[in-house]
Amino acid sequence: MTRCLISKSEVQGFVERCMTSVGTQPHHARSLAEVLVEGDHRGHYSHGLNRMDMYVKDVQTGICAKDGEPVVEKESAATALVDGKNLLGPVVGNFCMNLAIKKAKEAGIGWVVAHGSNHYGIAGYYAMQALKENMIGMSFTNTSPLVVPTRGKECTLGTNPISVAAPAKDGDSFVLDMATSAVALGKVELHERRGDTIPEGWGCDAQGKLTTNPKEVLSGGGLVPIGGSEATGGYKGFGLGMMVEVFCGILAGAQYSKHVRTWKVTDRVANLGQCFVAINPENFAPGFSDRMSDLLSIHRGMEPADSASPVLTAGDPERINMKKCEEMGGIPYHINVINYMNECAKRVGVRPLLPCDKVISN
Repeated sequence: MTRCLISKSEVQGFVERCMTSVGTQPHHARSLAEVLVEGDHRGHYSHGLNRMDMYVKDVQTGICAKDGEPVVEKESAATALVDGKNLLGPVVGNFCMNLAIKKAKEAGIGWVVAHGSNHYGIAGYYAMQALKENMIGMSFTNTSPLVVPTRGKECTLGTNPISVAAPAKDGDSFVLDMATSAVALGKVELHERRGDTIPEGWGCDAQGKLTTNPKEVLSGGGLVPIGGSEATGGYKGFGLGMMVEVFCGILAGAQYSKHVRTWKVTDRVANLGQCFVAINPENFAPGFSDRMSDLLSIHRGMEPADSASPVLTAGDPERINMKKCEEMGGIPYHINVINYMNECAKRVGVRPLLPCDKVISN
């Protein structure tokens, strides 16, 4: 597999140029670029540069707004309801998380929900913002319906991610960032392109039966919740997906469940619902970060079942990926992704393109 090594700043600048070329305000373009680069840096390539063309298209067609700022519609000391004004998801996300943190500083907790938002990248990006203030952060979003509920046949829930970030000592942290579906749709698409079967428990066919054929999942079927079938606990993942919907679409008065537009069909505004929470541990029992560090150490320090695979806590795989990027001097991207994004950039008149002079093979 041939990959290109590109610095974070080069990717950041490229995304900003592409977005401003279609009329995005520079500070909004920067917000989006930062989230996408962070996704790739952490190893979540499905939510990084790979998605840039979707954002360009949404702004270009006017299905996503490029002017204005989010507006607080209603608030109390610890809560707020925000109208995202159909702006880019990261613009709405940053506005809401900053507001949640501000409220948590004053009231001990900030709980902010938004309607009128769009795809916001990795959920963990917003939860982690609270870590800078030594707070617990949480972030949730609903998405286009891609998941078939336990015992069902129709997609009625999104991949509805959950992210919780908690600070420990010396900059260490617990960072959970997970979809409530068994797997991301992109993984099923990748297997289909390769002509491979998928593991049982990833998706189901149009009749709601588990299948190992990716084509059946992508044409009429859907993803299944975390846990897979009912027998292996899929109903728990179904419950978690609905919990996210309660916090997002229902609480914020946004679109929800099967009312959210179909994935990649941009015939109408998304009107996604999102939820952002900040909690100040100082308002609770003293010694939070010490206990948090101990909790992480208990698990990282335990004897693994396989000596070659140490026990990792949530956020550790991402830290390992970021360390590799630092050692290599950039983020490794598949050459096909770079070529595709450069073609997108040419269509909107952007120069310079992403460089591909540092090629690595593995």
